[in-house]
Amino acid sequence: MELRVLRYFLAVAREESITKAAEILHLSQPTLSRQLRDLEQKLGKKLLIRGGKKTTLTEEGRLLQKRAEEIINLAQKAEAELHQTTDTLNGDIWIGGGETEGMRYIARSVYSLQNDYPGVCVNLYSGNTTDVVERLEKGLIDFGVGVGAVDLKRYNTIRLPVTHTAGLLMRKDSTLASRKRIIPGDLTGIPIIAPRNKGVRRAYEKWMGKGFETLNVVASYNLIFNAALLVEEGVGYALCIDHLIKSSDENPLCFIPYQPRMDFTVDIAWKKHQVFSKASQMFLDRLQREI
Repeated sequence: MELRVLRYFLAVAREESITKAAEILHLSQPTLSRQLRDLEQKLGKKLLIRGGKKTTLTEEGRLLQKRAEEIINLAQKAEAELHQTTDTLNGDIWIGGGETEGMRYIARSVYSLQNDYPGVCVNLYSGNTTDVVERLEKGLIDFGVGVGAVDLKRYNTIRLPVTHTAGLLMRKDSTLASRKRIIPGDLTGIPIIAPRNKGVRRAYEKWMGKGFETLNVVASYNLIFNAALLVEEGVGYALCIDHLIKSSDENPLCFIPYQPRMDFTVDIAWKKHQVFSKASQMFLDRLQREI
């Protein structure tokens, strides 16, 4: 598949119209339609449902849309790396990470690097550890920052000097807010807002001594900020880690750790035998000095 044709396909998927996509791409509609039919024929799959007012994707089309976006992003990343000059340090660094205080070490290293080399641009992707590892595996990011409960044996890693303690985020007027510690039995029956990360859920099963499905899960999340809004509005209690939602007198929420403790370490990972750009290698050197 040619990158050009994949870009055509993505334009149609985005605009939901071959006519509008052709205008944006500065192509005639018959030319664009022919390119899309050739793509479908080559793949042996119907990708588009051509309606009178709207063009939609088939199930196979949605899969291709996801993969095409990854391919285009990877191609753009490679092109940017190849255009980096050799006489000065510039270019892009791609870093994915979950919500963690460990990102402060990333930020300090970026600040140090950009002070010396202002031509370096850092691109951040935020997601849970599963999302980050998936993008790392596909080469869409150079580094991934993961918070515990994930197997990183296939990658080179550096342990960041941060440990997060898990606990329960709740309203200050909730029935459990007076507790100093939350024990496994306290989670029985209450509405739970749970992280989607499977590794984290397995850690909870070990801590509780029973299956995660025994909890009354009313919502799930991958990043805590929006989940905290659900907690604030009374939807439920969020399973999370400390230092992410700041407590204050004005904040209606509070965080209570578990007993026994459940702690998560933080690592930055990159693919083994990774060939770094000059900028990415310099960032890694700065990070190693920072920690």
